[in-house]
Amino acid sequence: MAYQPSEKTKKTVFGVGGVAILLGLNAPAALDFAGEKYHEYKISRPAYQAQYGSWSGLDIPDEYRTNAIHAALLHTGKVLIVAGSGNEQRKFDEGDFDTVLWDPKTNEFKKIPTPDDFFCAGHAQLPDGRLLVAGGTARYELLDGEVDRAGGGMRVKNENPDKAVFLKKGTRFRSPAGVEYVTRFDVTVPRAKKTANTRGANVTAQEARVFVEAVEDGPLSVTEKQTQYEIVGLKGEDADNTYGLSEKITLEKQDFQGIRAAYEFDPKAERYIPVDPMDKARWYPTLVGLDDGRVLAVSGLDDVGVIDPGDNEIYDPRTKKWTPGPQRYFPTYPALFLTKGGKLFYSAANAGYGPAERGREAGIWDLKTNRFQKVPGLTDADETETAASLLLPPAQDQKVMILGGGGVGESDEATPRTAVVDLKEDNPVFRDGPDLPQGTRYLNSVIMPDDTVFTSNGSSDYRGRSSSNILKAQFYDPKANAFREAAAPKVGRNYHSEGLLLPDGRVATFGSDPLFDDQQNTKLGHFEQRMEIFTPPSLHRAGADRPVLKDGPERPTNGRVTYATDRPERVAEARLMRPSAVTHTTDVEQRSIELKVTKKGGSVTVTIPDDPALVPPGWYMLFVTDAEGTPSEAKWIHVER
Repeated sequence: MAYQPSEKTKKTVFGVGGVAILLGLNAPAALDFAGEKYHEYKISRPAYQAQYGSWSGLDIPDEYRTNAIHAALLHTGKVLIVAGSGNEQRKFDEGDFDTVLWDPKTNEFKKIPTPDDFFCAGHAQLPDGRLLVAGGTARYELLDGEVDRAGGGMRVKNENPDKAVFLKKGTRFRSPAGVEYVTRFDVTVPRAKKTANTRGANVTAQEARVFVEAVEDGPLSVTEKQTQYEIVGLKGEDADNTYGLSEKITLEKQDFQGIRAAYEFDPKAERYIPVDPMDKARWYPTLVGLDDGRVLAVSGLDDVGVIDPGDNEIYDPRTKKWTPGPQRYFPTYPALFLTKGGKLFYSAANAGYGPAERGREAGIWDLKTNRFQKVPGLTDADETETAASLLLPPAQDQKVMILGGGGVGESDEATPRTAVVDLKEDNPVFRDGPDLPQGTRYLNSVIMPDDTVFTSNGSSDYRGRSSSNILKAQFYDPKANAFREAAAPKVGRNYHSEGLLLPDGRVATFGSDPLFDDQQNTKLGHFEQRMEIFTPPSLHRAGADRPVLKDGPERPTNGRVTYATDRPERVAEARLMRPSAVTHTTDVEQRSIELKVTKKGGSVTVTIPDDPALVPPGWYMLFVTDAEGTPSEAKWIHVER
């Protein structure tokens, strides 16, 4: 039941001061002002906050305000906010790339030198607590009508088995007709492969692809035929062995292009450390941790802006190298969750690029056999782009939920549908859950320590068009399969927004990148750099009286960890929660594992399941809750395998 103020309260709020305001303003403005003041009063009341929670803004110094494209919680308790160029062409052209480190305990901020443009990269938590960041932006898109010079892919061949060939950015390729194209990036072509045979040796040319652009404007540089190109400046044997083969070169829209770069962010040193680059360039990839601690990189736009055909690859944090993974196509930023037996579940949620008729069906992917078992039953199956999805708590239940979503591309369609699939069934099928309040794209969804899911914001149209931001929030209860209302956020958030759980039990929300700032869609949008913090009702009800875990080890012994506590009888439940790494409504990291609790004397002991597919190696937050769902502050635990 919604909070209802007494008549005495209403008279107090709208007393003499309220009458004076009404007299001084025209009636409509006065009513709006009075309504706003009353709403602010209502949501500040302790009774309201104990039922619905509350939102507060964060004071961010100007020099630390940034376009939050990615956010990840580190085991130091700090949050890494990554912008890269932040969807700003000017910053990209200037090489001005941002990363900000925020400490929620002290509200202190720190700028982190950012070596590459991580705008629209992928990321995953590593077993040692570092964050793997791979991919990003090599070139911004040019829309139809903006392309003056034809561009496309050039396959560079090397027939020399004795040496690799390095071509600097700006290298020119010349066609037989004299038309020239210039590279926009450095490229290294591996040396040719030489194998012995009965006749002596067989040489197989190796190749690398690079994006080229015509030197001259206009349609004369357009070609759809594959032609051999000489490389300007090469002579003699080098010219004979190294040449270009053009792909389709057009004046059509040129999409964003990805990079191969990969880094580990070290939370202790607070810096990026380069590791071996990926084999494929990727923009908009998903990185998902596997049960053995390795990381699978999937999908993304490549170095010429074409969606990856399924050439997935696996990163090994022990060797810092990439190897080929099982081949399978997905749209960009596919939501892939580690489930029982080490299989991945694809919820069909994704963030965009790719044809509507391919890779949009949910299913269970067995990486060992590369078999994909489709999972039917999803309502509004053509509206999974920009949907949210998550492994519902506790993770032992093996249930995955998808929430909202929209049509492919810039569609104005959005669905309120939610659906849940139970992966423990022999033949899993989606079943409809309760509807969201309205059709919603870009919903932020965060698992809470009490096994609820906090969802907030989003928009009902593509990138918040027509002022379609949704200023609502709600809790989903998996046991009741129902939503309940939460306090409404004050800041609208759509595309490029994030939400994550903090170690103190609150939720932080970041970012938003609206296409327009007005309902008529005439004023270009501006990135939302404000942050909001949601404090859940349980913390308002408890005040300072919440469960407390005292001293204890960071590493389990035989799967158990013991903590001192003054009131062990108060501890009802314990959850091991993996920290988020979220972008584009996609967070495949967060999960909550139910732990067995044993109480003895002035301590509690929790037992961690010995299943790496349920608890993959890495750092986790340990929360305990009381019977009312009030969480402790988290303790960090390092699970090693």
